[in-house]
Amino acid sequence: MPGHTPADMAYRVGDAVFVGDTLFMPDLGTARCDFPGGDAHAMYCSIQRLLALDDDTRVFVCHDYPPDTREPQWQSTVRAQREHNVHVGGSIGEAEFVAMREARDKTLGMPTLIIPAIQVNIRTGRFPAASDNGTTYLKIPLDRL
Repeated sequence: MPGHTPADMAYRVGDAVFVGDTLFMPDLGTARCDFPGGDAHAMYCSIQRLLALDDDTRVFVCHDYPPDTREPQWQSTVRAQREHNVHVGGSIGEAEFVAMREARDKTLGMPTLIIPAIQVNIRTGRFPAASDNGTTYLKIPLDRL
């Protein structure tokens, strides 16, 4: 489901939907949209498609960053997301979501492993080609950090 990145996807299998990096557990909200090609408007539209699924559809999230008050979780329901998601639950409209998401994203630092992750992700999980010496390198752009 576009938004987090253009290639973020969700897969529906029976009574379950695997939402990639679109939704987190309801107490955490949604994924950031400031990665290359990310778009908060697209994220809102993608989330609305997910929230239109049946109430009891199981929602499996990719990440959980639990507060100290609970253990890590990976599953909720569309109903729980619709009613309790801190970013899109209730009656939050697109303009309000986009303003919140863009303001919040500006406060977030670069994830620790984003540079190597992008280099592998854009190759669909494959490492870059080996150099002339036979070693495979992930590169760090020193003049861009």
